[in-house]
Amino acid sequence: MALPPPDPQFILRGTSAAVHTLHFSCGGQEPDVPILFSGSENGLIHVWNLKTHRVDTALDGHGRKSVYCVETLGGKDRLLSQGRDQRICLWDLAEGRTSVTDSVCTENVGFCRCSLLKVAQGRWLMAMASKALEEVQVLELPSKTSVCTLKPEVGAKLGMPMCLKLWQLSSGSQPLLLAGYEDGSVVLWNLSMAKASSQLVCHQEPVMSLDFDSEKTKGISGSSEKVLSIWSLNEQQNLQVYKTHTLVNAGIADITIRPDKKILATAGWDHRIRIFGWKKLKPLAVLDYHTATVQCVSFSDHKNSSERLLAAGSKDHRISIWSIYSQT
Repeated sequence: MALPPPDPQFILRGTSAAVHTLHFSCGGQEPDVPILFSGSENGLIHVWNLKTHRVDTALDGHGRKSVYCVETLGGKDRLLSQGRDQRICLWDLAEGRTSVTDSVCTENVGFCRCSLLKVAQGRWLMAMASKALEEVQVLELPSKTSVCTLKPEVGAKLGMPMCLKLWQLSSGSQPLLLAGYEDGSVVLWNLSMAKASSQLVCHQEPVMSLDFDSEKTKGISGSSEKVLSIWSLNEQQNLQVYKTHTLVNAGIADITIRPDKKILATAGWDHRIRIFGWKKLKPLAVLDYHTATVQCVSFSDHKNSSERLLAAGSKDHRISIWSIYSQT
């Protein structure tokens, strides 16, 4: 008999708005207890203390417009956030500071989260949806120097970029970008040539979320349909469909592969979190707690702890924290 799905370890309340994005930062003062950042529809970023289950700090830098991406840049004190005010903000949180130190104006009206990739000590690439609806812009941070603008070929009709993932095969190798588009395509971009090297139609509807495993060169994407699409890159750097998995209910808002590449989680419009084995996409558990759409899922990357946490944020203003398959 399969074990019944677990209950959440605990629930974080207090965002007083729908939760759109979550990000763990590990290796703080207590390496076993990560910090959790959440971004909400009311424009606030909350810094959660997972020992007390309370908010340590609330950051307000997006003019009360929804925050839909939060990431740390090499440690818990340097934060990047993206909001519906068409700004990406860089924060310095060291020594209790709560100040925006720099910002990038995106002039983009969509909900496409930017993607970050560390390319050297203190240097990052950032891909973001651009002012021109079909374009993606890649900048270097912290200098904000433009690296390239990725434009679909004339007549390609991909629509808006919906989700982005910067990656590289190994440190020092050429960075690449995977982008999911409104027409259901996933496109692999070569940044050094600013050209699309492969395109694959994975869905009939816009690609809502994707994640990619650069070790296995295999990725997964979800849309408003009942289908998860798993695809891979062959030796010629061409995308090909690897397999598909039909879901019980339609609508995937977010997908994330755990850092150890053993399992993945999906955030469902049906209020549920689904856990799969990454190797064969075997369904492992359905986590049922939320009373509205689950909008984001995030795993902690505990290098020093046997316990790996999963956080899920929902339209019901709550964040659920789970401890599942920690030892796998």
